[in-house]
Amino acid sequence: MTQQGVQQFRLPDVGEGLTEAEILTWHVAPGDTVEVNQVICEIETAKAAVELPCPFSGTVAELLVEAGATVDVGTPIIAVDTGGAEATQAAEPKAGAEAPARQEDDKTEEAGEERQPVLVGYGVKSGATRRRARRRPGPGRSAPTAPPPPPAGANGADGQARTLVLAKPPVRKLAKDLGVDLRAVTPTGPGGTVTREDVQRHGRATPSAPPAAVPAEAPEPAAAPTGAGSEGREERIPIKGVRKHTAAAMVTSAFTAPHVTEFLQVDVTRMMKSVRRLRERPEFAGVKVSPLLLVARALLTAVRRHPGINASWDEEAQEIVVKRYVNLGIAAATERGLVVPNIKDAHAKPLPELARALQELTETARAGRTTPADMSGGTITITNVGVFGVDAGTPILNPGEAAILAFGQIRDMPWAHKGKVKVRKVTTLSLSFDHRLVDGELGSKVLRDVGTMLENPEEVALAWG
Repeated sequence: MTQQGVQQFRLPDVGEGLTEAEILTWHVAPGDTVEVNQVICEIETAKAAVELPCPFSGTVAELLVEAGATVDVGTPIIAVDTGGAEATQAAEPKAGAEAPARQEDDKTEEAGEERQPVLVGYGVKSGATRRRARRRPGPGRSAPTAPPPPPAGANGADGQARTLVLAKPPVRKLAKDLGVDLRAVTPTGPGGTVTREDVQRHGRATPSAPPAAVPAEAPEPAAAPTGAGSEGREERIPIKGVRKHTAAAMVTSAFTAPHVTEFLQVDVTRMMKSVRRLRERPEFAGVKVSPLLLVARALLTAVRRHPGINASWDEEAQEIVVKRYVNLGIAAATERGLVVPNIKDAHAKPLPELARALQELTETARAGRTTPADMSGGTITITNVGVFGVDAGTPILNPGEAAILAFGQIRDMPWAHKGKVKVRKVTTLSLSFDHRLVDGELGSKVLRDVGTMLENPEEVALAWG
């Protein structure tokens, strides 16, 4: 601490083993009043952009890092004047059993070991600071009390009251697109959450206003001339955040796992008819039904029939780990680079629920709000290269997974059908797999099963369940 009553908040590890992050934007300024768990800034880690809550209650004394800077985990980023109060208001010592534990903590701080409060939903990382291990609750000792819930409001940089609104990223994006101020919307969701229907209802009842202007990002510094006449002919873009992590992961995957890719052309005319019929069913009202949904269902069915494709390689133990669950990854191109969030336990979801999960996943990714938790634990992935007008490719495995399926564009092509050449809807599937875990037979069976389901989705669904 720099002075009495001023607490420094160090950048925490918001993922698993992250070492640095970029400060994208500050939501507070010096002089603002902040509360515990109030969002103070947005940071971009190697995995995603996330909002960072404050563990202190008080007045912002100083922003220690400028927006746009990349700092190491453990670096102080903001100083908050707490007025001499404890860093977290939630864990006041009680008389009796908890007093000795508090005294030990005080001694630790006096010895020069600065404590960092635990953020709700995040772990902590000490950085260069060494910390004494916490004792587990036992007889005569109780666990610390959780921090209080977020406040109803706080002062913003403009000095006006700022209300903290509970809403999922897709709902926030919808409100932004419609020009709706979420603070003015009456929430009807669980726990006071603003839902998609709340935003749409408010938008219909209120004259539309243009969305708030998005501040342009600061221009990247111009590259220094490398020789006569080179100025203005090259652009240098710093590699950081999600793009930096993706590049490292792809290099590791490409040169660690022996990739094999197989291709299959499929007549998906019947699948496209099934997509149109599903859109008319009441179970899918308000949900986007796309060909990708049936591709996902086909891959999940193939995984159930051939569990070995849903596995990983444990180098240390020299074992193949077969997963009895499917966290289905969907590769998504965003402004910050390629991200691969996954649908947890996709194998257990009925088709309407899978459709909603797929829609929420893609909307969240496009809004740049995919969290590290959304991208961890994937077991098998689909990449939809068809949306870019591409027929096929040789996708690189998501690290730790045994297979990835590429879904190409659907085109009108001449095709032999019932003894005649007709124009049919045709797509190309590409399956890359790790040849250490998956041999040619298994890979071929999986790809063939996916193709069969897309050719005859309704008949095969009845036969395979």
